[in-house]
Amino acid sequence: MANRPNILLMVSEDNGQHLSCYGDENIQTPNIDKLAEEGVRFENGYTTQSVCSPGRASLLTGLYPHQNGQFGLATHKYALYDDFPNMQSLLKSAGYRTGMLGKLHINPENLFPLDLWWNARESISFAHRDVVKTADMANDFMGASDEPFLLMVNFSDAHLPFIKQDFGVPEHPLEADDVMPLPQVGIDTQRIREHTADYYNCMLRLDTCVGLVLEKLETLGKAENTLVIFTTDHGAQFSRGKTSIYEGGLRVPLMMRWPGWIASEQVRPELMSHIDILPTVLEAIGEPVPDGLPGLSALSLLSGKKAAREHLFAEWCAGGPASYFPQRSVRDSRFKLIWNMLQDRSNPGAVGYSGPEQRWAPGANADEITRADEVVRKAYGRYENPPEFELFDLADDPWEWIDLSENPEFVDVLAGLRDRLNVWQVETQDALRVPENLRKLTQKHDEIVGQFYQGDAWGNSRDYDWEYTEYLYQI
Repeated sequence: MANRPNILLMVSEDNGQHLSCYGDENIQTPNIDKLAEEGVRFENGYTTQSVCSPGRASLLTGLYPHQNGQFGLATHKYALYDDFPNMQSLLKSAGYRTGMLGKLHINPENLFPLDLWWNARESISFAHRDVVKTADMANDFMGASDEPFLLMVNFSDAHLPFIKQDFGVPEHPLEADDVMPLPQVGIDTQRIREHTADYYNCMLRLDTCVGLVLEKLETLGKAENTLVIFTTDHGAQFSRGKTSIYEGGLRVPLMMRWPGWIASEQVRPELMSHIDILPTVLEAIGEPVPDGLPGLSALSLLSGKKAAREHLFAEWCAGGPASYFPQRSVRDSRFKLIWNMLQDRSNPGAVGYSGPEQRWAPGANADEITRADEVVRKAYGRYENPPEFELFDLADDPWEWIDLSENPEFVDVLAGLRDRLNVWQVETQDALRVPENLRKLTQKHDEIVGQFYQGDAWGNSRDYDWEYTEYLYQI
């Protein structure tokens, strides 16, 4: 490609499709809406695993977490199996300048070659979100040379803590009475609304920052030759969201703009995954896709060169050792199956976001769950102690309240999705399909939790080493 496009990849933290362009009535996000209108917005965008490091690793390597090894947070020493090609290394080899604003959070960091990595705590962190400074840093990198660039901007909104206002943004913060709880929560109390309002204030700040970065790109005269991709790493930090394998954790916004190459005002229903982003970028710059990547280039899909996938897959392994709970899921255009691979324990992710041992404040507490209606109470019980298989009709039940796995009317649906999930595990060399591998990984997690994480999800030490490469690395 004679005039190779720039790549501007914008990845926000911990939010679902809570944007006005996705129909959310709690909020107006004009800058992100405008980006969507000028290109394509995918209705069914998904992460591969609903916690930071695994989702980001899939986005940059084009591999599922069980394929690349980053199936838990970098904070807890989970790491890539190998020196896999990644977006930064591939584009650096193709002659691109590479920059990153905000966190990477993948181990080892030295596999991602960067000409600029700005990650200043006082400006772009969980503690501080300076949208003007972030946009200025983006401007400096994008305008530093006429050489093509890859810039990844990792916005720290809307990770906890939900900051109501920072550096004067948003100018007019929302209050509890201005919003409704997120749909997957299913519980409406004043306390939850207060957390929800500040989550949406983070989303307003995110929209402001996206608008400022895009304005800088336009002022530099580079918007016409830049592929802009906007997504998030996973869903929001509420019950049945982040750390879950439900839609509230997996379903994410995904939109792309590339004038002259992607037609504007497109809304597409295809099932799209974060593993599709690297193949999309490589096709845009005219570089070959590494062998073995399971993703689908959105450009090939939009141009009709390739058909849409019929099934979409996701997984969960761990955030840290204390949240280890292997799960796999598959969905088609209507139904979704979840396989909960361990039946000897409760789901620690659910325990952290709901019920009497709730760790994260925005989660539903025990009293709120008790006072909810029966369908919601049952769903929260299943969230904490799920059966081996769960089956949902996403057309009639998009937030997964009614489990159909024991309904005889859907026995063939369940069997078909189980078969397809098994084929995917074989195709992608999912080592946890082998019972002995699952046993070894579980035993190691239990040992580490017992020694280092008793009563503390963050751990009292990192004086341990993982050995899973020895028996899980399949590629």
